[in-house]
Amino acid sequence: MTRRYFMSSGVVTAKRTLSSLLKARQIPKDGLTLSDFVSSGKNNPENTEMSSVTSNDTTFHMKTYGCQMNVSDSDIVRSLLLQHGMTEVSSEEDAHVLLTNTCAIRENAEQKVWHRLRTIQSSKKNKKQQPPIVGVLGCMAERLKEGLLQDGLADLVVGPDAYRDLPTLIDSLLEKEHETAVNVQLSLEETYADVRPVRRDQENVSAFVSIMRGCNNMCSYCVVPFTRGRERSRPYDSILQEVQQLLQEENPVREIILLGQNVNSYHDRSEVAVKSRPNTNSYSTSNTGFTNLYRLRGGAGHYFADLVEAVSDLHPELRVRFTSPHPKDYPPALLQLMSERDNICSQLHLPAQSGSTAVLKRMRRGYTREAYLELIDTVQSIIPEVALSSDFIAGFCGETEADHEDTLSLMEHVAYDQAFLFAYSMRGKTHAQRTMTDDVPTEVKQRRLQELIDVYRTKVQERNDKLEVGGLRLVLLEGPSRKSSPDKPSWTGRTDQNKRVVFPQILCSAQDSLDAKVKLTPGEYGVVEITEARGHTLRGQLLWRTTLKAFSELTQNQLNDYQKQIMGLRMTEPIATSH
Repeated sequence: MTRRYFMSSGVVTAKRTLSSLLKARQIPKDGLTLSDFVSSGKNNPENTEMSSVTSNDTTFHMKTYGCQMNVSDSDIVRSLLLQHGMTEVSSEEDAHVLLTNTCAIRENAEQKVWHRLRTIQSSKKNKKQQPPIVGVLGCMAERLKEGLLQDGLADLVVGPDAYRDLPTLIDSLLEKEHETAVNVQLSLEETYADVRPVRRDQENVSAFVSIMRGCNNMCSYCVVPFTRGRERSRPYDSILQEVQQLLQEENPVREIILLGQNVNSYHDRSEVAVKSRPNTNSYSTSNTGFTNLYRLRGGAGHYFADLVEAVSDLHPELRVRFTSPHPKDYPPALLQLMSERDNICSQLHLPAQSGSTAVLKRMRRGYTREAYLELIDTVQSIIPEVALSSDFIAGFCGETEADHEDTLSLMEHVAYDQAFLFAYSMRGKTHAQRTMTDDVPTEVKQRRLQELIDVYRTKVQERNDKLEVGGLRLVLLEGPSRKSSPDKPSWTGRTDQNKRVVFPQILCSAQDSLDAKVKLTPGEYGVVEITEARGHTLRGQLLWRTTLKAFSELTQNQLNDYQKQIMGLRMTEPIATSH
């Protein structure tokens, strides 16, 4: 007999009281109700056979789909499971628990997960030993809830705010054969601020640091407020502490990427923050053309610019980036800070979504085309070498050919350095799904999408040929490139503008000794002459090793002199590879 076992933070457990749960997890009246998030049920007293696997010898394997936030969440899940005594394995065949952290932002993302679950189900049927527990985590789990249990595709469904319960839920499944467990309750408070994430790649020179969760923007096409809940920010001090720990690791991190669904709306309103910053200026948008659907902005505490400044103060060699922002939350103070700090990267993500004011209104983006272009002008005037990226949706509800032409012209005008382009995919529970019709035919969406791609590719090639080729860029070395080989070893890294650069592995000069021959190692900075642009990927040759601080102090004339001296030395000496 198959038994289904539901657990939820909304149900009293031995470790939590009902009063504490209701206090911590109340759902706002204008949001979804408790029944939308809580699965309930009763344990079946039959079939109490225990599994021979316990948490002390339980192995798990985790696959992550979607955005950087999902990668960060997987690091949190990894930390919680390892702390519980479980062991992560690289092979699915060796795992007692198979976890999939999912994305629900588009239909295609969910189809990948359904395919994976069916593949796992097929492989389970062919196994003679006890099949693994199959768990679905993240946004798709939150959106579909118990629907993921259909046909036995999953045993465990856990939303983004319920990861603390994972060890308990997994133990319950290990102890009782053929059970399922669900916890998809959203929270108004959970930020996992006290959980130190465990990165899968400990040698990666970059690290994600989650600073806030959820989104209050309620854009009409977006499911994120329904899968991630309301905005809440981590305490300021806990973020700085996590970054400090990353700087002190055996392989210290040299790039921090601050994460949030609406990262630049960060606002720590905790009691400690309010006491620390009682006289903070009230909240302001990027310019007067931007509005807020969510009205409760402003007040005392730490804002995003305060946090970025504090993180950049921690180490002069630490690069600071952030994603994913909303265009409305770029006040002049933040842009000015970016222009003044050499270790805050000159790269901004400004997701436009459309170039048509009419479509932007239906999307509930809170700005017009004109306000967006005014922001672009402001950004480029304050940060002259800034690289801009954006998101665009082709074929949103009611989009006409004229609307589409407005988007193409916006892309032509701005000439983005990176763009993330998608055909519209209607998602359940969204404002668009409730009030609009997905009336643009699929073939029209695909044609418009291809036209957006064509404009982007043309403009990025033109821009890189003009601004990058022949210039010198400071590159943070990440490691061997994807196509590196023993006979042609090559490195890869990123510029301040977040452009990937590939260059041969050779010994190079050092800034304090140009005639020296040194090896660049991951986590160090090198000056690279850009020799070729292939779309948004650059190719070049390594000239000398330096530091972020030392490079920022060089004038253009000094950079040119260094380049001439090094090229002169290489004409008289053979170039040696560094491997």
